[in-house]
Amino acid sequence: MFQSHKTAKSLTWHAARKSVDSQISHPADSPSWKLVDDKWPEFGKEPRNLRLALSYDGFNPHSSLSSRYSCWPVILVTYNLPPWLCKKRKFMMLTLLISGPKQPENDIDVYLEPLIDDLKSLWDEIRGVYDAHIEEYFTLRGVLLWIVNDFLAYGNLSGCVVKG
Repeated sequence: MFQSHKTAKSLTWHAARKSVDSQISHPADSPSWKLVDDKWPEFGKEPRNLRLALSYDGFNPHSSLSSRYSCWPVILVTYNLPPWLCKKRKFMMLTLLISGPKQPENDIDVYLEPLIDDLKSLWDEIRGVYDAHIEEYFTLRGVLLWIVNDFLAYGNLSGCVVKG
């Protein structure tokens, strides 16, 4: 995303904008965003560091209630972008697609392990990322701020019983 001049500029939009009221108009106004900045000030000083959300839910791709086949996409959303961009399809990253005759249930951790490893390496830092807008190399870090899903998917991710 930092290879595109326009996108790289948009990724720091949250740091340059001015909040006009006490309303939450962007995730940067949220207590979670501010908590990360307070807890890890070095992370918060670099506006290019990524704030991510993970979304996970299942669906039946055949539109038939009798079909036993399901797909479970795992999507990462970058919240550094302005509100009119962060929910656009081109900025949502399909990181994993779990498909099969049944939902992953308690095996979800096996599927998510490579993604978790990637998120850990992003937190530790990635050196030598080129920012096309500023035309310099920098050290990139990222944090997973939120997991967005419905209650049943929450049960799969947390291992808690939420039905029956």
